[in-house]
Amino acid sequence: MSLSIEVARGILEASKRRANELRSPVSIAIVDAGGHLVLFERMMSPYGWATANISIAKATTAVMFNQSTDSVAQWGSGIPGFASSMATMTEGKFIMAAGGWPIHMGGVTVGGIGVSGGNAPGRDDEIARAGLAAVAGLAEAMAPAIPARSAQQDAGGAINQAPTQRQSSMSMPSQQPQQSYQPFQAQAGSMRGRENNPGMINQVPTSNPGVINQAPTSYLAPEEDSTYNDETSSFDSSNENRGGQS
Repeated sequence: MSLSIEVARGILEASKRRANELRSPVSIAIVDAGGHLVLFERMMSPYGWATANISIAKATTAVMFNQSTDSVAQWGSGIPGFASSMATMTEGKFIMAAGGWPIHMGGVTVGGIGVSGGNAPGRDDEIARAGLAAVAGLAEAMAPAIPARSAQQDAGGAINQAPTQRQSSMSMPSQQPQQSYQPFQAQAGSMRGRENNPGMINQVPTSNPGVINQAPTSYLAPEEDSTYNDETSSFDSSNENRGGQS
């Protein structure tokens, strides 16, 4: 991750707004992670030559030690010859004075900001921190948009594809119950039942067991021969008469 010119400009503008609110024209310098100057603006006319170099040195020092220049001044002042030797090695880009801060984005140091020329104690540091407060919003605005994912992808990471009609018919067994046909067997009891109920249907299986031939038939009890009954009755009566005569 690197410091873009758009983010650097947003930080500088936020610092300028705070400087104008405090009526404190300052010099503002922003460098990248390597200490190279990215953006600079001098708000003051008099003595600008001094504040310009000091603001760049503050930004470079903050990146070099990844902490504020105020913190570096607190522990560096106790080391004899530390400030002079560091200034010589960096060609004047090292200073122990408040007003410099590292710029962090995503937990990574991407640059530094330095402010010089404040007309009150602690004014440089306050203006620099105003620029840092805008980093979070700038980073979010510059981040590329992430396409939204569906609920199925979030849950399982894959899209459930419904099987087609052909696939379902081939792979899934039919759930429709099948009818079974048994040959018709006429029994005496069932025949008598049909005699009593002429409206019953005789179901006769055909060559195709899937089709039932329904033909209404009626089974009626055969009528007794009246002639036979008459002859029997006359025979019985004649026997009775003969018996009487004997």
